[in-house]
Amino acid sequence: MKTKIVSIVGARPNLIKLAALHPRLRKDFNHIIIHTGQHYDLELSKHFFDELDIPEPNYNLHVGSATHGIQTARILSGCERILLTEKPFTVLVYGDTNSTLGGALAAAKLRIPTVHIESGMRSYDRSMPEEINRVITDHISSLLLCPSASAAKFLKKEGITKNVFFTGDVMYDIFLKIKPNHLVLKRFNLKPKSYYFATVHRQENTDNLQRLRQIFNIFEALDRPVILPIHPRTRKALSRIKISLKNTKLVEPVKFSDNIALEQNSSVILTDSGGIQKEAYWLRIPCLTLRNTSEWLETVKSGWNHITDLDSELILKYTTQRVKQSKTHPQYYGKGDSAKKIIDVIKKWL
Repeated sequence: MKTKIVSIVGARPNLIKLAALHPRLRKDFNHIIIHTGQHYDLELSKHFFDELDIPEPNYNLHVGSATHGIQTARILSGCERILLTEKPFTVLVYGDTNSTLGGALAAAKLRIPTVHIESGMRSYDRSMPEEINRVITDHISSLLLCPSASAAKFLKKEGITKNVFFTGDVMYDIFLKIKPNHLVLKRFNLKPKSYYFATVHRQENTDNLQRLRQIFNIFEALDRPVILPIHPRTRKALSRIKISLKNTKLVEPVKFSDNIALEQNSSVILTDSGGIQKEAYWLRIPCLTLRNTSEWLETVKSGWNHITDLDSELILKYTTQRVKQSKTHPQYYGKGDSAKKIIDVIKKWL
């Protein structure tokens, strides 16, 4: 009989990481998937399951949108109920979402060993819900699998040295596997390198309407059109500030392969997303991060990612004068074999 393992996911970044691991988990374990329903765009979530070849989850909690406290509590309660029924040997949580924290808390309180995929990431900005999620999850997890060598060093600084492994980033595995869908350019009437690609979804940017207005005023002042797949939270916030957009083209959220193609063909990427900072690095596209911190410090250190926050002069400089491309491009996040390394570590640990 195969050892039972439960994966807990709930948002797009979780699903991408799960997609890298599921084929090996399915082969070697009895793999149960809990979808918390944190990502409340169910149609988009279904697209990700189909595109990334992830099976329908065994359970869906349908927690939906709510405050952080209510959403995390619903996830904790729902996962606890299922874990008591399934009685897995271990639980896998991914990244830094509320599903990550809620799932890890449920497992820890039931004394079920927890594996944290993408452990050790730090921005040292406690105003970010993601930072709180990842720090707490690391401190209650039993096996900590780090996407970079620096992440393992951060854990050591916090006194976490047992069962810590640098395995590389499973997101890179999927990045290498997914073929960009360049037909998306025709759909949006775009030519390569004729536009900027942007994403805005972080709470600190969407909940602060003054910051949100400032971001879109910057986009409107740029010398090329800005293509922005709109997050539901951002769309709701934008409706409250009633800004007229001429240079910024809002599009519905797209598939992962479309997203990669839009990034790859842009001249510069502007984002507050952690995952897209890495994708920009792997694509060798200059990135401007619309925050004052980044957990992906290697991309900044190498010169491909620039922390601009909302400094309009700096953003205009980096776009109108074009960001000088760095000559260094180390493989900070592994070679695309992270899923294999993770499964090997888990099997030895069990």
